[in-house]
Amino acid sequence: MIQLEQLHKSYEVDGRRVPALQGVDLRVEAGEVFGIIGASGAGKSTLLRVINLLERPDSGRVSVAGRDLQALDAAGLRAARQKIAMIFQHFNLLASRTVAQNVAWPLRIAGWDAARIGPRVQALLARVGLADQADKYPAQLSGGQKQRVGIARALALDPQVLLCDEATSALDPETTRAILDLLAELNEELGLSIVLITHEMDVVRRVCDRVAVLEDGRIVEQGPVAQVFLHPRSATARRFVLAAEHVDEGDQNDDHAHVAGSLWRLTFFGERTYEPLLGEVARQANLDFGILAGRIDRIKREPYGQLTIAISGGDQATARRLLAERGVQIEELRA
Repeated sequence: MIQLEQLHKSYEVDGRRVPALQGVDLRVEAGEVFGIIGASGAGKSTLLRVINLLERPDSGRVSVAGRDLQALDAAGLRAARQKIAMIFQHFNLLASRTVAQNVAWPLRIAGWDAARIGPRVQALLARVGLADQADKYPAQLSGGQKQRVGIARALALDPQVLLCDEATSALDPETTRAILDLLAELNEELGLSIVLITHEMDVVRRVCDRVAVLEDGRIVEQGPVAQVFLHPRSATARRFVLAAEHVDEGDQNDDHAHVAGSLWRLTFFGERTYEPLLGEVARQANLDFGILAGRIDRIKREPYGQLTIAISGGDQATARRLLAERGVQIEELRA
């Protein structure tokens, strides 16, 4: 659905060129939710705005739904953008217009007949849970309701792609979960391809299929969310994962320095997460173990668990083999 090839983009700041994107290659498949995570200033928003050419790259190629956007004339680009919708961190609603009028706005711009607009707006508001809010103004709504209006407005012209610019950053945790659940439902029901930028790994974990980690305008790691979240290869991805787990790596290392025995990190995925594998393997391999840290959660709908354990005695080679046979991934933190 989206293919970005060797994108470069820079800005002039105080008389010098500052790079925002440096050789970015990215592919988003039709119907997937793709996360882009990075710290402030990493280039996330620039990358998102390049996808619909609100920002034109200095060099590189942008293709959406098989069309080279840079090759389109002004009319062609306007038509292409109707299929690339966007929602924003601060909602960008028209304060002087009602909820219904905000949702109707792109339909009016696109030249829809007035008789078609009303039913379409009603259906969209019902889909996002705001059927009873049509006549209110943005100032009368909560943050979550404002974002739902933004989503309804974005869906007005049946887009193929939905770009989410830090869409949950201004919301409280409970509202964030509700908005992410709504986006996941729309992805499944409508087959929308969603690109979601964020600085929170929990957002990626909850809703995305794949993720790219951006640092200083470069992609330093990308892959399936489970792979990046459970086994980060780059220092940047590891920082985001530890922050999501509320773990300080330095404190963690200090805590484990005084623990005797080998240290392993075990990763369980899927239904194996809930099975009593560790006790069974410890008995068979005659091991002693202590649990130092652990969590069970979900990546999208799939359960996973991670345990950091200290082990001593017994047959560790047999334990490794038995765990591997049961689909458990083992990372030796200390032999």
